[in-house]
Amino acid sequence: MFPKGFLWGGATAANQIEGAYLEDGKGLSTADTLPGKVRFKYLFEPQAYLENEFDYYPSRKAVDFYHHYKEDIALMAEMGYSCYRMSIAWTRIFPTGEEETPNEAGLKFYDDVFDECHRYGIEPVVTISHFEMPLALTKKYNGWIDKKLIGLFEKYAVTLFERYKGKVKYWLTFNEVNSVTALIYHSGGTIVPKGENPLPYGYQILHNQAVASARAVLRAHEIIPGSMVGCMMSYAPVYAHSCHPDDVTAAREQYRDREGFALDLFAKGKYPFYAKRWFAEKNIRLDVTEEELETMRRGQCDFISISYYMSLVSARKEVTGEMTAGNMGGGLKNPYLETSEWGWQIDPAGLRTSLNDIYERYEKPVFVVENGIGVKEILKDDTVEDDYRIAYHKAHIEQMEQAVEDGVEVLGYCVWSPMDIVSNSTGEMAKRYGFIYIDADDEGNGTYRRFKKKSFAWFKKVTASNGSEL
Repeated sequence: MFPKGFLWGGATAANQIEGAYLEDGKGLSTADTLPGKVRFKYLFEPQAYLENEFDYYPSRKAVDFYHHYKEDIALMAEMGYSCYRMSIAWTRIFPTGEEETPNEAGLKFYDDVFDECHRYGIEPVVTISHFEMPLALTKKYNGWIDKKLIGLFEKYAVTLFERYKGKVKYWLTFNEVNSVTALIYHSGGTIVPKGENPLPYGYQILHNQAVASARAVLRAHEIIPGSMVGCMMSYAPVYAHSCHPDDVTAAREQYRDREGFALDLFAKGKYPFYAKRWFAEKNIRLDVTEEELETMRRGQCDFISISYYMSLVSARKEVTGEMTAGNMGGGLKNPYLETSEWGWQIDPAGLRTSLNDIYERYEKPVFVVENGIGVKEILKDDTVEDDYRIAYHKAHIEQMEQAVEDGVEVLGYCVWSPMDIVSNSTGEMAKRYGFIYIDADDEGNGTYRRFKKKSFAWFKKVTASNGSEL
């Protein structure tokens, strides 16, 4: 049984839904440089994003939430949402990141969005930076590798806290912040010079963002009494391929690499006990000050939020086998699990495991702010018969309920996503996650009309019953 006040909703990101990429004073963001389906080709050489002109940039039009937000929020309300996890586009507030005063038109847009949410009793859960930042800061400072961005982010965050202190209680600092050690441009706005080891860049950025996050936590508590500021991680339990001790060690190492290291920085406010050996083996030296470490200690997150899509299998180096894809990376194929069309292993029971593990390690509330399945779909008779999506979410909600019964303090559950949106990893519209179908294709063609899928009515029953009717 889910507790009274459990938050049910959906999640999106500004750069994947808003469009209107240069309207009302908005500046160019790093996300605006990402092309469509060819973006993955240049994932680890992002200089190509800036050097080339591509045929289509999905985030520039996205699904036009900027002009459809009233319609879209009304549909969320019809599904019974009690929360909506969304992000703010940094470049709508500070177009280059260094303006003295914020862009009033951008601030007003989010005022209007929050007002519309509150009109229906929907609690906004706001991500301050979700895989985007001012492109000007990449060009001037090479993004988050420069500590100048810590202060600029703090100024941006404080601007939001002061403007929306009566409208937003729940905040997240960075989206899937653990991704920055791998997705250095997508998550950090930094381009690693050719031939250089990217790991020192990734971990320095992670440190800089941990300091910035801690500053934001401290300022939010000052400005908005009773506010809760969370960190946000891409989370996947990592199973050992076998009971061979070396497989167990490999799984533990992959967990630390993916989640554990970053979680300690944000949720414990300190580096993990194994950091010294970790950095020595990876030949990493960071610029870290005692003042920054003290800020991290004082500015620990209030809760931990996660995206959960899959689990992984890890093994010692000599083990070979079929590999699977995944969010931030894959692993060996698990013969006991099915996979999505994009190769992500579907593991509802892993969600219960994850929630228990996080709560046991950190003793902080946990919020599932992303969970969903991407599927190629065809609109027929103004709907989509997506029973597979219903089955997917039903199984995950059942396992989440088991975690609640275990004693884990779970704040809420947000589907990814309310409507079909541009995929961050592939730039496609064809990878559809939503309960609402949007008539748009991978090249931006279509009417952009909204259509309710079968899962729409199902989730309405879930929210109305506080998860007791699945």
